[in-house]
Amino acid sequence: MAQKMKWDYSNQPGAKMFPHLFKPIKIRNMTIPNRIKYAATEDNLNDHNGFITPAGLEYMRERAKGVVGGICCMQGVYMDQKREGQGYVGQAAAWDDKYLPGLTKMADAIKGEGAIADYQLMHCGRVGGVELDHCVGPSLVPQRLKIFRPVKEMSKEDIRLTIKQHAEAAKRGVQAGFEMMEISGIVGYLLSNFISSYTNRRTDEYGGDIEGRCRFMVDTIENVRDAIGKEMPLMVRLCAEELLDEVGGNTPEESMTSYKIAEKAGIDCISVTQGWQESGTPVITRDIPQGKWLYNAKRAKQAVKVPVSMAYRLFDPKIPDKAIGEGNLDIWEMCRPMIADPHMPKKVLEGRLDEIRPCVACNLCLARLFRDAPMTCYVNPICAHESDKSWQATPAETKKRIIVAGGGPAGLEFAYVAASRGHEVHVFEEKDHLGGQIWHASKGLYGDEELMGMITYQYAMCKRHGVDFHLGQKVTPELLDEESPDSLILATGVKFGHPNVPGIEKHPLVSALDVVEGKATVGDRVVIWGGKKPAISAALILSEKGKKVTMVFKERKVGKDVNPSYIWRYIQKLGAKGVKTYKEADIEAFTDDGVIVKALYETRIPVKCDTVVYAEREPVRDLEAVAKEKGIEVQVIGDALVPRSLSNAIHDGYRMGIRI
Repeated sequence: MAQKMKWDYSNQPGAKMFPHLFKPIKIRNMTIPNRIKYAATEDNLNDHNGFITPAGLEYMRERAKGVVGGICCMQGVYMDQKREGQGYVGQAAAWDDKYLPGLTKMADAIKGEGAIADYQLMHCGRVGGVELDHCVGPSLVPQRLKIFRPVKEMSKEDIRLTIKQHAEAAKRGVQAGFEMMEISGIVGYLLSNFISSYTNRRTDEYGGDIEGRCRFMVDTIENVRDAIGKEMPLMVRLCAEELLDEVGGNTPEESMTSYKIAEKAGIDCISVTQGWQESGTPVITRDIPQGKWLYNAKRAKQAVKVPVSMAYRLFDPKIPDKAIGEGNLDIWEMCRPMIADPHMPKKVLEGRLDEIRPCVACNLCLARLFRDAPMTCYVNPICAHESDKSWQATPAETKKRIIVAGGGPAGLEFAYVAASRGHEVHVFEEKDHLGGQIWHASKGLYGDEELMGMITYQYAMCKRHGVDFHLGQKVTPELLDEESPDSLILATGVKFGHPNVPGIEKHPLVSALDVVEGKATVGDRVVIWGGKKPAISAALILSEKGKKVTMVFKERKVGKDVNPSYIWRYIQKLGAKGVKTYKEADIEAFTDDGVIVKALYETRIPVKCDTVVYAEREPVRDLEAVAKEKGIEVQVIGDALVPRSLSNAIHDGYRMGIRI
């Protein structure tokens, strides 16, 4: 199978910086010019009948541009008319020829950018039946997560039909013009359900020991191979470490046996994954160090001879480049980094590392999928809007002189977007550094330093588009008179405050910001007044230092503003450190040795403490009225509008930047 486009990376700076990422590799009879793959990622952008949409096409086209000749895999297709294999409401379908026109457009879009068009077969098993009252699997094993449906055990007839459906869908992939094929067996999907001792309790030929539990996989591989012919590369994604020990999941050794069995069955490349959606161990959140899971790729390389690929917390190109150079990995896969920046590998190749919009491992993309919503990105406002021209930055009809008050993520996002459209933009920041609340948040524990990558990116984009910076300068009424801007963008963020309750003068009060920065002196017993992100950061830092921490907040649960993918982790960590929480409560008064907490049902609870940390935010927008009186157009964005998240700040800034 000939490669239609020639790729020469020799004169590109990234090929010199990361030589192992930009060298060719052969998979079966196909030579891939580099070691980069955009891994299949569900996006819920197709219609609910499984047809490809313009939104889904343009989303993939941008990722195909990004891999600069590498592999680009469309999302996994479900293959049965009953939809038992469908795990997402917007998942693409391939159970009938009526889907061929859309699939052909998808393959053409990927190949049109010079990428290798990869097609994935994905029966979601225990995660399937998204619009049914059940899902299917090898055995009737209760779900650990309530979001998933009860399991219906598959009969042998069901198994044979499912294998046949894989083969038929594979043929359609070939007809559509895809150049590679892969089968998904990860995170609790059907292939992994059969392989795992946790979910496969069968006593027939499809169960028993690891050989028996792999029979479904082997039969599927062999039937798909018959359907696609001898030339097309065939890959499989398999779990190397299930992280399901507490429920009797496979050992890592059994997982490696499944790799060897897959290779023997005719697989040409294996994508290494770890963890299930039912695993209690985090795998891809920010508290997992980048590169942590490479030991599984190394184990796979030692177990099989076919090429090995891997994603999972490999955001920094130095890490996979080194692993490939050391012989522990063959292909660098990306999902979330290319959701955040579809052209990430292209920018790596061109040496524009500071212009890569970084994924912050928030997992909003996944959270939306499990709420049956189209995927969006925490840090990339254009994600899922690639086909909508109204979301693109176009030259401004009237060029303006704009002052941005505040150098946090909202102000910086606005600044470079507006400047790219031709406006003259000046950013004033009263501190001597940029970042706003993210500068403080990045001082938190468990990988939060990665958050500052967004500020680095925004600053680089601002410099590229000619934004002027004025650090250490606060925007005042007098400055507005001197500068006479056409528009003022208030991105002034928040301040931390607290109510004036009786006896408040009796106790030392410190801000959550001072705690996070290490400036605050606190006693051994601490009450944190608030339950949102800043309060959680302060609680984790202080409890890690051995302080006895109590949190008091008005909301029904801690971390109301925290992404669902993270809050369970934070709750675990707070609980492990003995942090006590009072929900739907407030501090009513201060006493000589602590505070009185007014809790549910008008209950008053005395809590002894040495220090109170206030962690609630309120917007700063003092200049709004003054500027309007001077006849200046004023727009308020980010936390200055309403205290929220990094994502809201970025999206506010972008949308205002393309409109003004």
